[in-house]
Amino acid sequence: MKKTLPEHAPMEGFAVQGNCLQVGGMSLIRLAERVGSTPFYAYDRQRITERIALLRRHLPEGILLHYAMKANPMPAVVQHLARIVDGIDIASVGEMKVALDTILAPDKISFAGPGKRSSELRCAIAAGVTINVESEQELRMIVKLGEHLGITPSVAIRINPDFELKSSGMKMGGGAKSFGIDVEQAPKLLKLLASLKLNFVGLHIFSGSQNLNSAAILEAQLKSLQLGIRLAQHMPIPMRLLNIGGGFGVPYFPGEERLDLAVIGENMQPMIRTFREQLPETFVAIELGRYMVAEAGIYVCRILERKVSRGKIFLITDGGMHHHLAASGNLGQVIRKNFPVIIGNRMQDTDKEVVSIVGPLCTPLDLLAEEMMLSKAVVGDFVVVLQSGAYGLSVSPTAFLNHPLPEEILV
Repeated sequence: MKKTLPEHAPMEGFAVQGNCLQVGGMSLIRLAERVGSTPFYAYDRQRITERIALLRRHLPEGILLHYAMKANPMPAVVQHLARIVDGIDIASVGEMKVALDTILAPDKISFAGPGKRSSELRCAIAAGVTINVESEQELRMIVKLGEHLGITPSVAIRINPDFELKSSGMKMGGGAKSFGIDVEQAPKLLKLLASLKLNFVGLHIFSGSQNLNSAAILEAQLKSLQLGIRLAQHMPIPMRLLNIGGGFGVPYFPGEERLDLAVIGENMQPMIRTFREQLPETFVAIELGRYMVAEAGIYVCRILERKVSRGKIFLITDGGMHHHLAASGNLGQVIRKNFPVIIGNRMQDTDKEVVSIVGPLCTPLDLLAEEMMLSKAVVGDFVVVLQSGAYGLSVSPTAFLNHPLPEEILV
């Protein structure tokens, strides 16, 4: 017998009261009045805090937690996270400016990404953030700029490892990559550091993201730690920090299950113990973005029209692909799947129907839910896309057709 899957990925954390979703201790209907218009993104600060506490509880003691800002660069979200994490990883000068406005010291901020321009490097050196070096050319440019500015730059070497994070939604290491320095070239570059005027911090190894396979994550972590120990033999000074990336995924689609953090933490304990025996002066950091914020956020839009076309029901909303590209299936999905979508003010209704939810754009790509079983909705009801706290507004084509931007709030 074919297994019946749920209509969307499992929902946790958001309460329901009086048929209405609760966000940040407030009903969705009241929250929409507070915002003043739809569409909008809302991020629940308590859920973010609880996620960091969950990580602290299960991961080995002493592991540093870094937030990868590209997941959600909203300043209020970053400000909140800066108070409860150990570092922020950025990928542009724009993100650097947001990070520098937080309470974190500049040396707790690291700047990664290929193709950094000299103007960006100058800003980073002047600010005192750590630059994750992606090539020998970039390293030499950093040295020259530091000499010109009269500042000793802080650097970490980003390594492109000879392995990848298996079962990963996006592979960032292994094979030929534009990211980092190939591990076979790393010993030569590390030895070169002795002759350069630099503040060497350590290594950054990032092999993949959005992974729900704990065995694959643990294998990549073990290989990253072992690689760090091996490369430390070629360093002119002790390594202070090894950033082994993250890769922790969240469920989006029917049938997906959450990572068991307890299993990951338990299996990391002996790995970290062995690593510290070899390199007692080196801190280990895990860099997470999506896992910290995705499930704390929702995207809300309002139904403008119910339309029936050749027997199929379409709910036309004031939001869509231009605000939430990932939910439309146009951000890397090979086969389109529905994000978890609900009618937020009809959470306990038993009257259901199969509908497609579309936005106001003049393209069939503007699709938030395709033939999904949902509570029967009417004009004015709220469509809520869950798992929207990461890679939502900031990766979406907001300029397409010049519709108004949605609001973003932290509650």
